[in-house]
Amino acid sequence: MEREVMEFDVVIVGAGPSGLAAAIRLKQLAAERGAELSVCVLEKGSEVGAHILSGACIEPRALDELLPDWREQGAPLSTPAKEDRFLYLTATRAFRLPTPPQMRNHGNYIGSLGNLCRWLAERAEALGVEIFPGFAGARLLFDEQGRVSGVGTGDAGVGRDGEPGPNFQPGIDLRARLTVLAEGCRGSLTKQVFERFGLRKNAQHQTYGIGIKELWEIPAAKHEPGLVIHTIGWPLDHRTYGGSWLYMYGENLVSLGFVVGLDYENPWLSPFGELQRWKTHPAIRGLLEGGRRIAYGARALSEGGFQSLPELVFPGGALVGDCAGFLNVPKIKGTHAAMKSGMLCAEAAFEALVAGADRPLLEEYPRKLRASWLWEELYTARNIRPAFKWGLFPALAYAALDTYLFRGKAPWTLRHRGPDHAMLKPAEACARIDYPKPDGVLTFDRLSSVFVSNTNHEENQPCHLVVRDRELALRVNWQTYRGPEERYCPAGVYEWLDDGRGGKRLQINAQNCVHCKTCDIKDPMQNIDWVPPEGGGGPNYPGM
Repeated sequence: MEREVMEFDVVIVGAGPSGLAAAIRLKQLAAERGAELSVCVLEKGSEVGAHILSGACIEPRALDELLPDWREQGAPLSTPAKEDRFLYLTATRAFRLPTPPQMRNHGNYIGSLGNLCRWLAERAEALGVEIFPGFAGARLLFDEQGRVSGVGTGDAGVGRDGEPGPNFQPGIDLRARLTVLAEGCRGSLTKQVFERFGLRKNAQHQTYGIGIKELWEIPAAKHEPGLVIHTIGWPLDHRTYGGSWLYMYGENLVSLGFVVGLDYENPWLSPFGELQRWKTHPAIRGLLEGGRRIAYGARALSEGGFQSLPELVFPGGALVGDCAGFLNVPKIKGTHAAMKSGMLCAEAAFEALVAGADRPLLEEYPRKLRASWLWEELYTARNIRPAFKWGLFPALAYAALDTYLFRGKAPWTLRHRGPDHAMLKPAEACARIDYPKPDGVLTFDRLSSVFVSNTNHEENQPCHLVVRDRELALRVNWQTYRGPEERYCPAGVYEWLDDGRGGKRLQINAQNCVHCKTCDIKDPMQNIDWVPPEGGGGPNYPGM
């Protein structure tokens, strides 16, 4: 069956903050110059915002530049940050620390990044951008010169056996003069361009974290709109990077969550379990008692920063947002950086396209980045995250030195530890971690959590979590590490079950997947590939 072909000047894969900022900026420039420019945005979620998850305490710098009247237009950011608390936790106590300059949130806003993206999508469509939700970018298209020439969406109605079913519909080929990848962390198409064009050859490896979030509604008497709390320490050991956030905003809403660096060593560790334990701390429990959890989700994030940025352009396309790694880790923010990268890419793309270029190597984009405030911000923050390879207290001491003495301009650039997947130690060399049984009120299990993420996949489709070699998984993952995917997955996707012959077999419950991409990152043999499921599948986050 032939595929439908649609032609655009620019195709953007991903309707997150970077992709939407790029689309809006392209249309703004076209309107200013009286140029015609067709722009399409693909979004794999069932709607814009369905797969978007962030804390989110948002620095509005890039939004101010993109849409200066966003407040008057009614953007869904109405709770200004008012008070910062930075706490070091032991098992029973909380010690307030001075808030580092990077973590001070005066002038920032707390809200839902998903709702902000929905609002940005409305602005983009008003400018003439075509947005196609429910369509995953499944493969790259190439022209005769080997340049990226667009994106093909996935087929629908394919059965578990990989054969077309009775409702089969072929995907669409979206051909473009320029293709912008804005897929977010660990994008599947981004992985392909990294390999095909060698975009990581001059960068340090990327390092990642997993952020697990819950949205709560608490009694009005406990709610302090604008309160921002971050914690370090318990329940993590001092060798494991991570910490928490808790933000109060809106009508009695609390955004809370826990981030664990995926370079952790102990295969018995469960990031999901660490979040549940953290909520039981006396400093946190009292804020939540009497409230109720209303949503849940998880997402990997790129933590490598400046030294892990890849080459940003390739023949016919460019990378923006978190698929490139634009996250300021010590600031605990990436939305403003993602948006700015999309805007800079759009400005470079517009000039090239109006000059008549087709599928160019967009060299002006990296030059614009190096001249921007974003480059300076990422450069001065570059040494904070890799210092945590020395442990919590040495890292805090170094962070103070780097911040207050060198002001981010130290005459060296620290290297990260090895790749995250190579950091696990054998299970027998590590202490088991006891995670208490959930009470269903303050703490929860994975399956009830997935339920409130509104995750849904068409069940009769090929599994989108591809284990390349099942025997390798048994030999290494189970025998050496005792099945770490059971614990690092926040959705109960992976289970090691008895095979009935005295051994083990790996079961994959793909319908539970919340698209966090952690398995693609942390699998010790890089034996798992996350590929897009049928368009529209996955979580449907309400206001996350």
